[in-house]
Amino acid sequence: MAEKAKQAEVEATEAQSVEAPKVSEAQANPEKFLADFNWHNYQEGIDEVEDSQLKEFEKLVAENFVDTLNDEVVEGTVVHISDRDAIIDINAKSEGVISLNEFRYNPNLAVGDKVEVLIDVREDATGQLVLSHRKARVIKAWDRVNNAHDTGEIVNGFVKCRTKGGMIVDVFGIEAFLPGSQIDVKPIRDYDQYVNKTMEFKVVKINHEFKNVVVSHKALIEADIEEQKKEIIGQLEKGQVLEGVVKNITSYGVFIDLGGVDGLIHITDLSWSRINHPNEIVELDQKLNVVILDFDEDKSRIQLGLKQLSKHPWDALGEEVKVGDKVKGKVVVIADYGAFIEVAEGVEGLVHVSEMSWSTHLRSAQDFVSVGDEVEAVILTLDREERKMSLGIKQLTPDPWTDITTKYPLSSTHTGIVRNFTNFGVFVELEEGIDGLIYISDLSWTKKIKHPSEFCAVGDKLEVVVLELDVEGRKLSLGHKQTTPNPWDKYETEFAVGTVHTAAIAEVVDKGATIDFNEDIVAFVPSRHLEQEDGKKLGKGDSAEFKIIEFNKEFKRVVASHTAIFKEEEIANVKAAVKKQTAQASEAKPTLGDANDALQALKDKMEGK
Repeated sequence: MAEKAKQAEVEATEAQSVEAPKVSEAQANPEKFLADFNWHNYQEGIDEVEDSQLKEFEKLVAENFVDTLNDEVVEGTVVHISDRDAIIDINAKSEGVISLNEFRYNPNLAVGDKVEVLIDVREDATGQLVLSHRKARVIKAWDRVNNAHDTGEIVNGFVKCRTKGGMIVDVFGIEAFLPGSQIDVKPIRDYDQYVNKTMEFKVVKINHEFKNVVVSHKALIEADIEEQKKEIIGQLEKGQVLEGVVKNITSYGVFIDLGGVDGLIHITDLSWSRINHPNEIVELDQKLNVVILDFDEDKSRIQLGLKQLSKHPWDALGEEVKVGDKVKGKVVVIADYGAFIEVAEGVEGLVHVSEMSWSTHLRSAQDFVSVGDEVEAVILTLDREERKMSLGIKQLTPDPWTDITTKYPLSSTHTGIVRNFTNFGVFVELEEGIDGLIYISDLSWTKKIKHPSEFCAVGDKLEVVVLELDVEGRKLSLGHKQTTPNPWDKYETEFAVGTVHTAAIAEVVDKGATIDFNEDIVAFVPSRHLEQEDGKKLGKGDSAEFKIIEFNKEFKRVVASHTAIFKEEEIANVKAAVKKQTAQASEAKPTLGDANDALQALKDKMEGK
């Protein structure tokens, strides 16, 4: 009972401790609740913000955050640099990462530096913002390059290396081409001197399709040069002396830079002396004083002179130099007709080839001298007004014709060298300056020679005999066949008319045949004299006896006959028979008719009936 009483007491106590339910504001004052109820919050889910607060918020966002959804180039700040990357803050929800390889051009990159970047990836696999400095540079660089091209702005570029035809230049991070012709107004000989240098350029051409940029350094200085050129050209006068620099050397002359204006010194106006190439006188980049010789109407072509600044060598030639003097000089030019000898600087004399040797057989000047040879000569003529001088070399030695009659008397025998041929003979040189002619008829006693080249060759040595000597005409007639006895003197007896010789027919020719009695004598046999006793004719290779019926020593003509041999025997037999029959007739005393018959028979036999 007591336990139940306690339990009842506890329950009564708990019932008293429970508070009575509270009454809400809406229940307590429904009118006020409805008047103050936030219908915007109930419908939109958020509290309504005042316009002033929205504008302030938009302003703060614009100032502190970037739009990561477009490709605009933005500026960021380097907040951290690791071994491989740079962390860039661009006021986005996260920092971006850029590889340090993109900053190789700027090894001094440091925390706090401002850099241009392009948002490459908004979020990578790790949720990281990826930026690109290289792409930002390229975009900005093309903008700057295009602007420089349109406005003519002068830009700085770094010459990276050489390439075919020019150089590669880094302009705003873009590789541009600098043609060799656009480096300077004067030709460039050493391209390497510009490598790794920063220079000023002007963008002259852009190919947007192929992303090619062409720059020029020459264009920057051409404007200044053009002004200088106009000023110099306006003051040009013939005879004016100017200072210039050797710009280019060619085989025909030298181009001189007069300060923006080019002039040409022709090779003949470089030196009073004869030269082979202008580089013997000048060298590249050499400073020279030159004189203006001439120019065209618009003064675009200027002819300059260098030698005109010094006195003409002929004017400086001493009065003591006169005809007959011996002079020494150097061979500067050789022509077929002679050689030019420089006896003093700018003073030349001509040695004609006929004055090089006493020989009347003229040769080329190259046979006597060569360019560069130091020679001695005698002045033959001297004309100071015409500035001409003729020289002689052969005059330094005695004239070989002076004692010609003593050295080469008539009928004397000598040995000479064949120098050349003519249709009528051979010229033989006995010594330097002494030439003689062997007529073709005096080459051989026996051979019939149509041209001297059939008998000998140039350079051969021939033994000769002096036949005629004309001292005044300086002519010498020689003979070669006279050095041996005339074999026809012996043949005149051996092959006299009537002599008989045995030989074979060598050739059958028109109207007869030929036979060789020996190596010198070739006899002719007329056709009617080839007939044999049996009536047949001799043919080629047939051997028989032949009688000489004609021998002409002067014309070397020999005629032979085979028929004459048996014809004469027959005639002799007939005569003998007639004589015998006459004697018998005298003894028998035949009648007149018998005698007539016998004589008629003999006559018929002799006549071949």
